[in-house]
Amino acid sequence: MTTATLTAPSVQQPRRVERLIAGQPTSDGAGVKLTRVLTQDLQRRLDPFLMLDAFGSDNPDDYIAGFPDHPHRGFETITYMIAGRMLHRDNAGHEGLLENGGVQWMTAGKGVIHSEIPQQEAGVMEGFQLWLNLPGRDKMNAPWYRDFKNAELPRFTTPEGVGVTVIAGESHGVTGAVTRETTAPVYLDLHFQTGATFAQALPATHNALVYVYRGEVSIGGQRVPAQRIALLANETGTDGVLMQASADAKALLIAGRPLNEPIAQYGPFVMNTKEEIYQALNDFRDGRLGEESHRA
Repeated sequence: MTTATLTAPSVQQPRRVERLIAGQPTSDGAGVKLTRVLTQDLQRRLDPFLMLDAFGSDNPDDYIAGFPDHPHRGFETITYMIAGRMLHRDNAGHEGLLENGGVQWMTAGKGVIHSEIPQQEAGVMEGFQLWLNLPGRDKMNAPWYRDFKNAELPRFTTPEGVGVTVIAGESHGVTGAVTRETTAPVYLDLHFQTGATFAQALPATHNALVYVYRGEVSIGGQRVPAQRIALLANETGTDGVLMQASADAKALLIAGRPLNEPIAQYGPFVMNTKEEIYQALNDFRDGRLGEESHRA
């Protein structure tokens, strides 16, 4: 928990909710059941974010097989585990155990092949995986990986009674575990006490969403129930978001600067052109994924 002096933002023109979005139940990996909250059809609207998955179950059959070896190229994955344990291994030599309250931040860059396997046979497994796009100039950079344990993540509690974990970006003068200059992502986990309010400054041009995963919050008079995305409107002159909870609630606030670049995706590869996707597929097929650049 940070002891730094908090700087409360002055939000004069808060954003409204453009619309509410329900996720789509699906499965991934070796049959892991999850909810795809940010789906592919929202990628342009929520640029630079490509996908958000929410997984949570106390039935081992829903998660025990995990995500065996699979490739990525061209973006970053941020995995936030709020219950359970997941072991990561990749072909770049990285290995780490993601535990309760921890975050794994992986830059796939020119390519990694990794696995994510649960390290438990009973109990609750719950968390989120967010995909953050990379600008075209960085898509073939070397892979990067970092595990942040629960105690390493910057945290604070506002005077109004909101506990904040700052995974990325900045909030109330507290800098998060990771910052990115180009996409400027903000990723906050917000825990509301009954009646608490929360303000976060956001540039009007940044795309933003709130995902409620416990209870209910209100944004500009719009009720946002659990398991819903509140897509925040981009309107000139707005300077942030104001949220309130009439009872205990938990929500993710995610925002970032759009890249405004073409998006070409084929499964775990996200590039700018179809030709680059073909190259990624060829590199994977020929065992070259993650080697020196083969950009088409």
